[in-house]
Amino acid sequence: MKPIDIAQLRLRNQRLTGPAFGTAAEVVDWLVAVQAQDYAGAKWALSLRMQAATDSSLDKAFADRSILRTHVMRPTWHFVTPADIRWMLALTAPRVYAVSAYMIRRVGLDAATIKRSLDVIAGALQGGVQLTRDELRDRLQGSGIAVDNGTRLAYIMMCAELEGLICSGARRGRQFTYALLEERAPGARTLPRDQALAELAQRYFLSRGPATVYDFAKWSGLAVSDARQGLENVKTLLQEAVVDGQTYWLPDLAQEKSGHHPTAHLLSIYDEYISSYKDRSAIGEAEFGPALIAMGNALSYIIVLDGQIAGTWRRTLKNTRAIVETKLFSRLTASEKQAVAAAFKRYGEFLEMPVVVS
Repeated sequence: MKPIDIAQLRLRNQRLTGPAFGTAAEVVDWLVAVQAQDYAGAKWALSLRMQAATDSSLDKAFADRSILRTHVMRPTWHFVTPADIRWMLALTAPRVYAVSAYMIRRVGLDAATIKRSLDVIAGALQGGVQLTRDELRDRLQGSGIAVDNGTRLAYIMMCAELEGLICSGARRGRQFTYALLEERAPGARTLPRDQALAELAQRYFLSRGPATVYDFAKWSGLAVSDARQGLENVKTLLQEAVVDGQTYWLPDLAQEKSGHHPTAHLLSIYDEYISSYKDRSAIGEAEFGPALIAMGNALSYIIVLDGQIAGTWRRTLKNTRAIVETKLFSRLTASEKQAVAAAFKRYGEFLEMPVVVS
């Protein structure tokens, strides 16, 4: 079998190269879920897979509920579509609870307190009302539920999301609001567990292959045994490839045509190209991972050249322009410099303001 280029195939299947989508909902539908605790970075991740999108147009898509934001799969926020939100919560919430059980107990949340909290939140949001976290905190406190600890409030809100009670509402200025899930995604479909597991596995490997079953388990937050079961149910729809003793699964073995012009992508450290895999050695993490870990926050973004980590970038937004600092891990060729410059030009078009690179 001809060796496969894992990085190039992942770029293509994640739609960072090749055909682009027309809408944010199409991107999220293809990727199933897009990590979104860094809201600005998550919007940029969507735009990279779209034909044309700006920061403001993606705010509108979020406000219009074509994409939603909630805790799902792992103890963090993701963008999901209204059509997928309920079956994904039902499938993955038990594992999120299991991972979070120690902290939930530590902040003093028992089953009775959680139920009382959810009842208060449901009452406050009835009839299309959308409230910020601080406003819901005041409602909870007014009902005798102690939330003076910010961490305790965070876990109450996460539980309300995991139970399928609430999800993101429209933003109010720069503040996020919450709304009742049933009002934001009425009639969202549910699936039997086995069918949901197969659905998640199929869409993961189609959009992120080549990937291993351990990559799938890491990304989904599911137990490896569940990940294996999901993969087993969809194996006939995928191709198998063995690289350095590891078994990878992907939609097909067609390679991207190699060209003379390098591609450059400016990614958030939470971009699905980074966060979808347990083993990221195919994109150069073994060499540069320690430096990235030391940086350790969403304001440090990654420069990827031809699928490989090539450096980092950090932005500062001013009133009329974005100031960007870069740190490259090696000297670039002239064509690579052009590719990176084109990537920053695209970022400026997304922000609708000039980008000044230092």
